Amino acid sequence: MTRRNDGLIGGWAEAQRQEQRRQDAQRRTREQQRREAERQQRAAERAMAQAHREQQAAYKQRREADARLRTDEIEARVAVLEGLLAAGCRGPAFRTSAMLRAEHVEPFQPGHLAVAVPAPVEANYQPAQGGWGFGPSAQARAEARARFERDWYAAQDAEAQRLRQLEAYRQQYQQWAETTLTQIRHHNAQVRTLGDTLRRGDPDAAVQYFSAALYSSAAWPDGFPHQVAAAYDRGTRELVLDWQLPGIDVVPEAKAVRYMPSTDQDKEVARPVTQRRALYRDVLAQTVLLVLREVFAADEFGALESAVVNGFVDDRDPATGRPAKIVLASLRATRADFTRLDLARVSAQDCLADALDGKLSARPDQRTAVRAVRRPDEVGGSAAVVSHADDDAVPNLLEMDPIAFEGLVAELFRARGLQAVTTQRSGDGGVDVEALDPDPLSGGKIVVQVKRYRHTVPPTAVRDLYGTVHDVGANKGVLVTTSSFGPTSYTFARGKPLTLINGDELVDLLAQCGLRGRLGTGDTPGGAGGPAAGSGGGGRGGSRTSRGDAVPGPRASSGRASGPGAAATPDGTLPANGFAVPAAGDPPAEDAAVLGMTWSGGVALDVCALVCRGDRVLGDDFFVFYNNPATPDGTVRSVAARGSDKAAVAVRFDALPARADRVVLVAAIDPAVNPTADLSGFTDAAIRLSNASGTELDRLAVSDGRAGETALVLGSFRRRANGDWKFVVGGRGYPDGLEPLLADFGVEVA
Repeated sequence: MTRRNDGLIGGWAEAQRQEQRRQDAQRRTREQQRREAERQQRAAERAMAQAHREQQAAYKQRREADARLRTDEIEARVAVLEGLLAAGCRGPAFRTSAMLRAEHVEPFQPGHLAVAVPAPVEANYQPAQGGWGFGPSAQARAEARARFERDWYAAQDAEAQRLRQLEAYRQQYQQWAETTLTQIRHHNAQVRTLGDTLRRGDPDAAVQYFSAALYSSAAWPDGFPHQVAAAYDRGTRELVLDWQLPGIDVVPEAKAVRYMPSTDQDKEVARPVTQRRALYRDVLAQTVLLVLREVFAADEFGALESAVVNGFVDDRDPATGRPAKIVLASLRATRADFTRLDLARVSAQDCLADALDGKLSARPDQRTAVRAVRRPDEVGGSAAVVSHADDDAVPNLLEMDPIAFEGLVAELFRARGLQAVTTQRSGDGGVDVEALDPDPLSGGKIVVQVKRYRHTVPPTAVRDLYGTVHDVGANKGVLVTTSSFGPTSYTFARGKPLTLINGDELVDLLAQCGLRGRLGTGDTPGGAGGPAAGSGGGGRGGSRTSRGDAVPGPRASSGRASGPGAAATPDGTLPANGFAVPAAGDPPAEDAAVLGMTWSGGVALDVCALVCRGDRVLGDDFFVFYNNPATPDGTVRSVAARGSDKAAVAVRFDALPARADRVVLVAAIDPAVNPTADLSGFTDAAIRLSNASGTELDRLAVSDGRAGETALVLGSFRRRANGDWKFVVGGRGYPDGLEPLLADFGVEVA
């Protein structure tokens, strides 16, 4: 019994020992796992801390690099100011040869008018075979022959019309080219005789020539003003100038920029006040000496014995509180004294005050004035005084009195050879100016509406003008604005006796007719500012390079025919001179796909594109057509057709806005070319897909046109979920033209 119990107890004890060992093993395993997890966690934390430190270090380096870049920009600006005179002395001297214009014009480019209308091929009109092996019936042959003859005669008519338009455009181009060359040669002849005029001491020629030299100089840094009043004393052969100086803000207030990690902000280190004042005073001295250098260097004809320069700033007279020109520097220098100087090496302030005995304000930052040696308005006798003012001297059309603005527009029409009067302020039926073109062929009554807007003119204004034209029985309506028109306004005006003149065109037209006006505080092409580089000055009040040398485009529009040398206008708009200029298009970008449209038949079409989300266009600016040749971001734009293409659009699919999921191509009859046509002549149509270099990648078939329809959805490129694009054929036609089609895509049509 004892032995049996001993065996039982021994077995139980052994089992307990085994269980204990198993539990100990499990405990050791868990302990090892815990220690390993803790070790891995500590390693991960160390790695995260290291990455965080590295990120912080990289971020700090980026911020410090940005601060250094800003510091470098400040130092570069200061270096330009310190070396202003030396850099200007290295520049070329102004010469009359710079005013000469090349005696050539753009070659004749008829565009689509150079492409003959293809004649139909009778073999393509063979009737289908009859059943049971019999040939086509007599009726089928007769119908096929009738279709062929109809299309053949239509093609002949279209070709005859193309030839007429081509000849008319050729004559228009020839007239423009001859007039332009005559103007260029006349200009060059005047330039060549300028030297003799200057040698004789003509005051007008001297003032205009030396003003042009100052304005054309490339020595002036950005932000420096360009305003001059000049007079020439013929008796003493002395040029007297008032030249505007920059303000103290031209010198940076900051000396450097430092990144502060504690606040995570950039801190500008202020430039010492005394250093900023000294640099500003030195800049003024350099500017005055540089003016002298420019005029003496430009005097290739010996017209100057001496020159007086008064440097001034526009400010308020501390005694009267009224605006005044405060002279901060003034000196007179003879040619002999000036030519002895090595300007590139002088100390500007010492040279002005000591070598040339000039006057320089001790505290120009506080507008402490000096006495001018001689002012332009003090030059008597046979002197000529001309002031080329800044924008403030030219009326701002946006701030002009409404009645005065209407009067200015009426004066513009009178300057262009029309009879024009402003209407009464009440009961005028929406007409601001009534004009009469006396031309017996293209003339007649013209009603003009004037919109002094800052924002885009709504399409309803164009529609209202069209109604007014009909109500008063006018031949034409003109809408003049200081702002701009949207694509839908141009779409509505197309093919109608309407002309739209935007703000930029208005300023150009005013300048051509010797009138003055500007838009806001920007550039003033109508006589504000001085002569453009190489222009030679022009008349009193300044001049500019005319845009009248632009080649007229082949598209004809309703209205008064233009004269050669008329102002160029934005591509596709209807200028006051009577014809629009279609854009030829710049070469497509390297990453663009070119969608070239080709079709048979003699019908002339406008191919347009809409960038959409679903069936709604992203905005009016994303409707690409002849008056809006590109989207705002340039991802879709019209380009010149190549090869057999009759129209082309370049699309940068990868760069399209993220919200855009389709690009829709549409076509519509061109009413200016085929006013009575429909899309029955739109056959064998296809989209030729090619890359920017012209290599054809694919040819996508589209639906043919149908009789009675004048606009058609060709198809759309749709974005897939994976980012690829798929072409979906369209086919929906519209009998009433482009306007209802655009309305279906959400484009506001007047």
